[in-house]
Amino acid sequence: HGPYQPHEPGYGLYQPGYSSYDDQIPDPKSRMLAIQNAKAYLLKSSTTSGLNLYDHLANMLTKILDEQPTNAVDIIEDISKDVKWSQFQKKMDTLQDEHEILPTFEAAEKRKALFLKANGEGDEELEEEIGETPLPNVMETAFYFEQAGIGLSKDESYHIFLALKKLISVQPIQTCRFWGKILGLEMNYIIAEVQYHEGEEEEETEEEAVTEEGGKGVDEVEDEEEDKEKEDEPPKSTYKPPPVIPKEENGTGANKYVYFVCNEPGKPWVKLPPVTPAQIVCARKIKKFFTGRLDAPVVSFPPFPGNEANYLRAQIARISAGTQISPIGFYQFAEEEDEEEEVDGGRDTYEENPDFQPLSVAEMVDSLSAWVHNVQSILKQGRCVWLNPLQKTEEEEEEENEEEEKAEEADELPQELQQEIGPPLLTPLSEDEGIQNIPAWTAQPSTDLIPQYAVAVLQSNRWPGAYAFASGKKFDNIYFGWGHKYSPENHAPALPPPVQAEYPSGPEITETRDPTVEEELAFKAAREEALAEAEEEEDEEGTEEDEEEDD
Repeated sequence: HGPYQPHEPGYGLYQPGYSSYDDQIPDPKSRMLAIQNAKAYLLKSSTTSGLNLYDHLANMLTKILDEQPTNAVDIIEDISKDVKWSQFQKKMDTLQDEHEILPTFEAAEKRKALFLKANGEGDEELEEEIGETPLPNVMETAFYFEQAGIGLSKDESYHIFLALKKLISVQPIQTCRFWGKILGLEMNYIIAEVQYHEGEEEEETEEEAVTEEGGKGVDEVEDEEEDKEKEDEPPKSTYKPPPVIPKEENGTGANKYVYFVCNEPGKPWVKLPPVTPAQIVCARKIKKFFTGRLDAPVVSFPPFPGNEANYLRAQIARISAGTQISPIGFYQFAEEEDEEEEVDGGRDTYEENPDFQPLSVAEMVDSLSAWVHNVQSILKQGRCVWLNPLQKTEEEEEEENEEEEKAEEADELPQELQQEIGPPLLTPLSEDEGIQNIPAWTAQPSTDLIPQYAVAVLQSNRWPGAYAFASGKKFDNIYFGWGHKYSPENHAPALPPPVQAEYPSGPEITETRDPTVEEELAFKAAREEALAEAEEEEDEEGTEEDEEEDD
């Protein structure tokens, strides 16, 4: 309502010198009407916030009388703001009340199981098992890496510590190590590197072999049925694919360790399958970001033989072969090993040196010769130990056919492949090739201000995210990254092979043109003449035979 006009009741209420307590308005009804009009104006709701001034003033007065602040007139603006903020609430436009769940509460619920003790687990039993447990001290390793500014937060490290403890309590594990964390677009992978007890690993390999044999038997039966049904088969292709290179057995080579992964501490651990040479060879030709879902397909060229779980396992094998290092002299070869092992592909086992004397931090930082690789390198074939794919076992040779078939196959087989030889185990890092003008490794102390308490830290430039530390007799390796190898140039995917050439055209395969009507008539006339001549010759021969008989 705007200002009152002279003819409206309530005019003169705001005139100077007017007192609401003076009975100057002759009509009490007009006075009440003016009050109602003023109240109606105060109750008018705002088009922006939906509030009205009457309720706002009432709430302000209620707040002032309840709190009774000093000098209320000086903070009346702040009181007005507080009253307005208290009026704002989340809009409930659904049929049921939407209860907001904080992300921190969800994360706490997922990790709640990590902090629960198993039934019957006591403090005394834990104290006895501390020396025998394969559980690694993740917090101690995180402390040393933290000196160089590497690692995760203390909360996440402790949660991973508890997750590894849960994994060991479920699986029959002999050794366990926190391998690292590979980042993904949707979720990340926390990776644990373990070794089973000897008996447990053999049982798993037997189960895999049984399933493979069973699958082959079913395929053979189906092939026999198809052969019986099809009488007229099309011609078979004479192409022979290259021989499949078998994977290395569990506990050897690239499959020496078993890896478990999970997206977050508290989620179930998933065992990764063994890696095959074909997967490692293809992983070197592609570059894909991980999604965080093990069953996600890997769309690439060349086509990758497997899903993301297989690709993750191949990248772990490549990173481990190139970045797992230890101080020189910490490991040594056993004296009982024969020379035959060196000829077959080098030594693949070692043991700790009880007489190891650690070098100083300055010596380990100044020279890369103070560090060695403690994991076998992977050859171009995709294996740590080279295997001749053309070499056949005794059983296969007995099952072969006669000498003719052997001679044909011998003519078609290529020449013997050259044996690949990689760097032997415990090779110094000084022999690693650099990347153009960039060295393969960067060594530095954790601090220059207090060198007597510094830690030697190494960073791989070939695999960004791979680190190693050494302090006295303690050392460890870890990886935090996207799982990609550094390349000075942008990644260029391999081009598809060229289109196969057309079959050479010749008279034996060239399609003839259709004859014209004149040519067809001429052909028919010539054919009739040839038939007539043939009949005449037959008649003449018949008459001659009759004359001979008469004679």
